[in-house]
Amino acid sequence: MSGLGELVEPIEVVAPMQGMIAAVDVVVGQQVLAGQQLILIESMKMHHPLHSTHDGVVEDLLVAAGDRVREHQPVARITPQAVTVETPAAEAHEDPAHIRRDLAEVIARHEVGLDAARPEAVAKRRATSRRTARENVADLVDEGSFVEYGPVVIAPQRRRRDIDDLIAKTPADGLIGGLGKVAGQPVIAMSYDYTVLAGTQGGQNHRKKDRLFALAEDLRVPVVFFTEGGGGRPGDTDMPGVSGLDCLAFWYFAELSGLVPLVGINAGYCFAGNAAVLGCCDVVIATADSNIGMGGPAMIEGGGLGVFAPTEIGPMHVQQANGVVDIAVADEAEAVAAAKQYLGYFTDRSQLEWTCADQRELRHAIPEDRKRAYDVHAVIRGLFDTDSVLELRRDFGRGMVTALARVEGRSVGVIANNPNHLAGAIDSDGADKAARFMQLCDAHDIPLVTLVDTPGMMVGPQVEKTALVRHCSRLFVTGANVTVPTVSIVLRKSYGLGAQAMMGGSTKAPLATVAWPTGEFGGMGLEGAVRLGFRKELEAIADTAEREAAFEEMVDRMYDFGKAVNVASHYEIDDVIDPADTRRWMTAILEVATAGSAPPRPGKKRPHIDTW
Repeated sequence: MSGLGELVEPIEVVAPMQGMIAAVDVVVGQQVLAGQQLILIESMKMHHPLHSTHDGVVEDLLVAAGDRVREHQPVARITPQAVTVETPAAEAHEDPAHIRRDLAEVIARHEVGLDAARPEAVAKRRATSRRTARENVADLVDEGSFVEYGPVVIAPQRRRRDIDDLIAKTPADGLIGGLGKVAGQPVIAMSYDYTVLAGTQGGQNHRKKDRLFALAEDLRVPVVFFTEGGGGRPGDTDMPGVSGLDCLAFWYFAELSGLVPLVGINAGYCFAGNAAVLGCCDVVIATADSNIGMGGPAMIEGGGLGVFAPTEIGPMHVQQANGVVDIAVADEAEAVAAAKQYLGYFTDRSQLEWTCADQRELRHAIPEDRKRAYDVHAVIRGLFDTDSVLELRRDFGRGMVTALARVEGRSVGVIANNPNHLAGAIDSDGADKAARFMQLCDAHDIPLVTLVDTPGMMVGPQVEKTALVRHCSRLFVTGANVTVPTVSIVLRKSYGLGAQAMMGGSTKAPLATVAWPTGEFGGMGLEGAVRLGFRKELEAIADTAEREAAFEEMVDRMYDFGKAVNVASHYEIDDVIDPADTRRWMTAILEVATAGSAPPRPGKKRPHIDTW
């Protein structure tokens, strides 16, 4: 019971807004309690209850249902006084666990696309020894971090298929995508779903790509894309237009090149539009059972070029050797692990713990016999932090090694000549491989370390058929224009244009150029220089053995002249160092060159990164 003591004059109750009286819930003379609903006002299609501010009696009602009222217009009068009505029971709170009908519909629409609701589709994936799209995304992102965009979207085929069929058979229109984290760092994770219309590019999943690519640009976060699928989809009926060539996805995705890291992962068939997305990525990771091609079997047959099984198109042994694939892996689990490792190089980890091999072992990495080949990969593994090296395009341009690595936790890009292929001479494929890698590192501010052991550019009529002049020149124009810190270390041979190209054009182009004691320098290979420069003198010696001895003596004199210590004494390089001291040199440069925290770049550093 409530009471106020003596009676007072009636109090007007006014409308808080303009609207219409939808209902009057009391009558004149009725006792009311403070907070009790008196009138319901409808305004802009919304119902707003008007409550009593006091205990009392309804003295007068100034409106009826259907009346129009203005803001602040009196609608009733209440005389405050003690009342005898019972206080209504407190309004019951809803059970938080209760699922309302509208929420149940939403939950059902989300669940229908999950693997648990699609056992037949999952079984087909298991039959091919592959994971589902959702399993791959879940493996990539940190647990609980993924927020999916457009999960209730269906294929735009309402004109030819029943809506329930589309909901059941085309969840997410065959594209799973959203925002998540990898090792705590945000990423856009995306995957075509091969269980939905063979992972083809549908009208709605193109629109989802547009949305996510724009999000990647706005947030400046990497994109990881699982690309398995058959390309464009001809069966959509609900999208406007004729050719579909005005779709924006390829334009938007290509614009991200050089702005954020783009990682493509493929397992199985990847043809046409799906392959175009994959090819735009900075790094392509592919499983052993991948087949990648710009046209699938249907397009090839339609072009009158014959009938081929999908397994005959772009198999891995082809796409590894020709440079399409950067990282070859056994399966999807390895692919995801490689993607995580790759993304780690774009995060500052200089404060993390690290280990490295005994650097004294590097003193014996280069054979004393200057003609003996060696494994430059072993040198790289020994020089950089333990288990930090990730090689790219290993089976393409084998005379050149390109890898991401760390030194004392700092990410670096490594370019090295491989003396086990063409003695380290630079051919067209090797030049393309290194120049493109320079662009990748420069675009994302990763310093470069070049390990030089080359007799120069490859020569001969056959190699000139590969447009060597143009390809090798890419190293000069790219190396001279990168702005990331660069350190060059001469392991052994440093001859001619090839050596200069490895250093950005000159021994003075890097922030530091040093050599190991095995370093040797010259405008061309020593043996060739002797044969050309002293041809007449050698030809004048009739005895073959005597001529060969004279030749070797001349080579030795030239070696003494061109060995690293003598070159350093003329200050053509910065120093000759103990190989065990190499990491100290690199760290000293990188600590100074990367000191401080520069403000975020407002846009791209480079227009794009070459796909090749």
